[in-house]
Amino acid sequence: MENNKIETLSTVKIQHADDLYKIVDSLNRTLKEDDLMFGLALDEDDNDKAIFTIYRT
Repeated sequence: MENNKIETLSTVKIQHADDLYKIVDSLNRTLKEDDLMFGLALDEDDNDKAIFTIYRT
């Protein structure tokens, strides 16, 4: 049976920029076969900040 657990490897709060999603998209496309996934979300408390997360899938 396959293990579908997603492990958080790193999370960092950074300054939000309009093109950040392009970097995350490129990382996801390039490294998905290495069992890595990347996430980006706006900080709920500060819309000028973003939360960047690296996961192992």
